[in-house]
Amino acid sequence: MAFELFTRVALQEDFPKHQLHRGDVATIVEHHPVANGEDGYSLEIFNAIGETIAVLVVSESQIEPLMRNEVLHIRVLDEAV
Repeated sequence: MAFELFTRVALQEDFPKHQLHRGDVATIVEHHPVANGEDGYSLEIFNAIGETIAVLVVSESQIEPLMRNEVLHIRVLDEAV
């Protein structure tokens, strides 16, 4: 599945280095096509007030589309990132 730029997606796994958990929401900011392999994406993750807290590059299998039956949730980070 090719995701469009600026689409919001959910993480499929934890990224402890960035204090991110499966289900956290990110925005796709770049697509990295790979011939004969799995495409990648650059993601930007924002806090609740819209500040960037992380930018990561992930493979397509590490993200999933948001669904109508899901709801966003606020959680506190362990420390400021």
